[in-house]
Amino acid sequence: MRAFFELFSIFLKLGLTSFGGPVAHLGYFRTEFVDRRKWFDDAQYADVVALCQFLPGPASSQVGFAIGVQRGGIVGGIAAFLGFTLPSIIILLSFAAAIPLLQGDLGRGLIRGLKLMAVAIVAHAVLGMAQSLANTTQKALIAAGALILCMLLTGFVGQILAILLGAIMGFLILEAPAAQAQNNEQATRFAWSHATAIASFFILLIALPLLAVSTNQTAFALADIFYRAGALVFGGGHVVLPLLQAEMVPEFLDQNLFLAGYGATQALPGPIFSFASYLGAMAIDTPLVGVLIGATAIFVPGFLLTYGALPIWQGLRTNQIARKALLGTNAAVVGLLAAALINPIALQALTQPLDWAIALIGFTILWKLKWPAWMLVLAGGATGALFALIGLY
Repeated sequence: MRAFFELFSIFLKLGLTSFGGPVAHLGYFRTEFVDRRKWFDDAQYADVVALCQFLPGPASSQVGFAIGVQRGGIVGGIAAFLGFTLPSIIILLSFAAAIPLLQGDLGRGLIRGLKLMAVAIVAHAVLGMAQSLANTTQKALIAAGALILCMLLTGFVGQILAILLGAIMGFLILEAPAAQAQNNEQATRFAWSHATAIASFFILLIALPLLAVSTNQTAFALADIFYRAGALVFGGGHVVLPLLQAEMVPEFLDQNLFLAGYGATQALPGPIFSFASYLGAMAIDTPLVGVLIGATAIFVPGFLLTYGALPIWQGLRTNQIARKALLGTNAAVVGLLAAALINPIALQALTQPLDWAIALIGFTILWKLKWPAWMLVLAGGATGALFALIGLY
């Protein structure tokens, strides 16, 4: 239980302060678990990120879940999920009533400041990972190639191709050092529980639509919609929103209510997939039941696949050929994150010279003064709100 509460408290703080979407979350996680706590090195962390990029579902939440599993088993994974997700669920349901209050200049300034700090945090993470994972000419070329590919071919296809080509180039041109013994706390042996998780993923994918049709129950219909969204959509939270809109509007709620919840989600910390809890609450007569369905069904498929695949992925670290490929994959992850930093994070957040100045100041504070990310987030939000009050935004 000690591990549960430790992980829950750590991820609760992250769930309250991790603004900026899935890519920004990876920056927050790296700051917390690589830089600050040193539970992982950059290579171990990049391995987990690469695995979760391969799998469908909410990549940042899957990375958090995997970190919890590696530190505390399945109980640790559940603690990480609850801590990271509960704040956004609770805030989202309360936030809907306050949406009109945040339509003015003050609210827009607050949100703008938070987005600018997300730019700074992700940029800091990319720099730190590049220094350790793309620190040779060959690795830098792989990272640059991944960056170009992801910029030219946006979305899931570009990301997967970048990682696959990074692995191929790593095998062909990189040299891997001898394998090091892995921390027992982070190692996970493949067992029946992992095989069961993978089998459960496919069983639920088939069984839920059959239950929805045969029972004609709203609860099963919602569970089917959210589970399929989590199981079949690659690319993270923003990609899942059009699918949810097509499934939920107008059968379960009208367009205005959907867009109101969507707008609230953009301003919240934590995973965008928490939006499903709002939709569930609005779509069923018993809101608490809808919240539980939305908050679990959309996350479960990604977690089942992550838990099942994690020990297989870890086992590859001891194979010399696979290690060379993983070095290339790690370098490609740097390029992938750099591409996401440029588009959509920086392109959407940096719209005028003042934005660039604030983001640069935030980056410098992280780099030189070593502020914790949550403190920078609070300062950024306050700065945006203040600038809105004095007419700069």
